[in-house]
Amino acid sequence: MRILYLHQHYSTPAGALPGRSHAFAAALAARGHAVTLVCGRHEGAEIGTDAPFRRGVRSAEVAGFRVVQHDIPYAQAMDARARGRAFLAYAAAATRQAVRGRWDLVIASSTPLTVALPMIAAKRLGGARTLFEVRDRWPELPAAMGMASRPAIAAMARLERAALAAADAVVALAPGVAEALAAACGDPTRVAFIPNGCDRALFADVAPERPVPAPEGGILAVYAGAHGRANGLGQLLDVAWVLKSWRERRVRLVLIGEGAERPALIARATSEGLDNVTFLEPMPRARLATVLKGADVALHCLAPVPAFAEGTSPNKVFEALAAGLPVLTNCPGWLGRELERAEAGTAFPPGHPAPFAEALAALATAPERRAAMAAAAARLAAGRFDRSLLAERFCAVAEAAAQRAPLPAAPPLPA
Repeated sequence: MRILYLHQHYSTPAGALPGRSHAFAAALAARGHAVTLVCGRHEGAEIGTDAPFRRGVRSAEVAGFRVVQHDIPYAQAMDARARGRAFLAYAAAATRQAVRGRWDLVIASSTPLTVALPMIAAKRLGGARTLFEVRDRWPELPAAMGMASRPAIAAMARLERAALAAADAVVALAPGVAEALAAACGDPTRVAFIPNGCDRALFADVAPERPVPAPEGGILAVYAGAHGRANGLGQLLDVAWVLKSWRERRVRLVLIGEGAERPALIARATSEGLDNVTFLEPMPRARLATVLKGADVALHCLAPVPAFAEGTSPNKVFEALAAGLPVLTNCPGWLGRELERAEAGTAFPPGHPAPFAEALAALATAPERRAAMAAAAARLAAGRFDRSLLAERFCAVAEAAAQRAPLPAAPPLPA
């Protein structure tokens, strides 16, 4: 098949972005499909070439498929208006490519939701089969966080309805999203749940690195990801403040990443004298793998928005599991339940720093407990969330969508 894969925020594993679309495009190519992936220019991304842009476009051959990158910049620190311009510019460029080519299948991976526009155009104007992947559900999450106006929310709702109507198959990354989309499209047989997964190969034979020293007799607890409003990282500074107030010196929090909230977080940590927190710039995933391997505990944090509990599939948790790290999260939803069931982590309610801090302090003095949780994390990564297995499932769903065949049943997961 000729497949057009639309993902604005793509990167090869050499960059700092998550690698789901890279892994899935490579898996499709390995099955003999001709895949063209179209992306924009995201801060921290790599596409495998340093060639100059010509008329705003450059391309590269990567892992058996072709990447076409448009010179449309995007960064986590952009304000809402700049992000909107980038989303619309990419949608326009991708639409031109979608309607000019002859595609057997068009895959559109959201967010942003505007990636649905070229998919819809390819369906209506070219008759292509379509697969719509929903990473984060818009407009529900922006609405829940108060990050969009009523007209914008209404427009996003209309676009989501149009995307679902045009999609031959829908892939959701979280179970709550899968249930909501099944109800919205009126046909649960068109919806598949395929979560983010663990890139275990990234962590194979990796030498551990500590970018900052751990406290004497203590631990490094690492958060690696975006520093935006949705991440609610002020809550981790609350944890740091509680630890400092207890004079607990055996825990150091390390926050790695970029985003609009980062300057304010750094300013707050400085003003409150939180010398138990270190901020590091984002880093390529290969380097991040060494840092996670050198950590003792992984941290996950989201803003206190109820919709996050069943509606997100955070990459940072899966990377922590792949690294074999215990995970502490303030999002007690579906993934929190998975962590606790496997004894690989603990979920705390958002906005309650003291229990979170108490758990970190306890782990700092319990190396055997950390080792047991680390082993459980590795088993969870291999048994339920291995990315290579999820890629095979994605390929099967894509091929069924192209043939308008029933979606394959999800294989049973090991207990």
